[in-house]
Amino acid sequence: MDLGSGTVNLTDLASCGGCAAKYSAARLEELLRGFVPVDSDELLVGLSPADDAAVYRLDEDRALIFTLDFFPPVVDDPGDYGAIAATNALNDVFAMGGSPLLALSIAAFPESLPTEMLAAIFAAADERVRAAGALLAGGHTIRDEEPKYGLAVVGMVHPDGIWPKNGSRPGDVLYVTKPLGTGLIMTGYKNGDVGTQQLERAVRWMRTLNKDAADALRPFEPSAVTDVTGFGLFGHAHEVAERSGVQIRLESERFPAIDGALDVARSGVRTSGDPRNREFAGPHLDVDGVPETLEALAYDPQTAGGLLVSVGAERTVMLEAEFMARRLFLRRVGLVEEGSGVVVQ
Repeated sequence: MDLGSGTVNLTDLASCGGCAAKYSAARLEELLRGFVPVDSDELLVGLSPADDAAVYRLDEDRALIFTLDFFPPVVDDPGDYGAIAATNALNDVFAMGGSPLLALSIAAFPESLPTEMLAAIFAAADERVRAAGALLAGGHTIRDEEPKYGLAVVGMVHPDGIWPKNGSRPGDVLYVTKPLGTGLIMTGYKNGDVGTQQLERAVRWMRTLNKDAADALRPFEPSAVTDVTGFGLFGHAHEVAERSGVQIRLESERFPAIDGALDVARSGVRTSGDPRNREFAGPHLDVDGVPETLEALAYDPQTAGGLLVSVGAERTVMLEAEFMARRLFLRRVGLVEEGSGVVVQ
């Protein structure tokens, strides 16, 4: 890599990329214990409990969603990096049941990084923001030897239409709206274990907004929704189970994988976020007899992952038909029961 010549591999400038760079969930929980919950009738979603974004009620028909997300490069192509980082931030608004309105860039780059690379990152992010139905209206940029990019996003939702993590109910069925394995494939590609075809598939999924999935889901009034990102499927399923006071039963044979991800897992490749996710979710999981390859897939930190959806069983036939009619990905991965914790078959 030569910054002076303009030949730059963005991932070489980062110690860890994408949502694998997130703070350990276990340590984050410890940190947040020191915060006193805000006492306000208008703050519908804050830190008690924390969710994918904050929600503030304006009046009986409107509430604002606030979120921000940024991370180091997960890929070398600047356009893909900008699009993926923007998608990841915008998806928090869709995970809350809302629609994005406005975004601001959060950028930290080496001054020696070629200007055309920065322009490609910003342009790709702007395209994704517009595709989400919002506007990119500015931002803030600082100098940093490790590149970081993302968005602060404001969205809108009806106060009665918020999708929380803590509403899952016994009898619900669990779905995911994207296959898993982005972290495994990114790491495998960097190690030379997978080729460009698998990389392109992963990038295509990471660039895909959850807008269409959220639009298809909205009429079915899901009980609980979150997006599967840095804590992996197991980590986010644990959050839903714990905050909803239910037991989640996952069916490992139904875990969807991006082509190539399971091959990488079988070869022993793991991301830097894997051990942190095991530390966070592992004590709350019963995974006796589950193949290690599928464990690795479910612990894998996802970047711009799909939605994890809990919906009443009586609505599943119509929900599946709607996603099929729109040619959208949907896979049933489990059930919700009385009890606590996460059981993996």
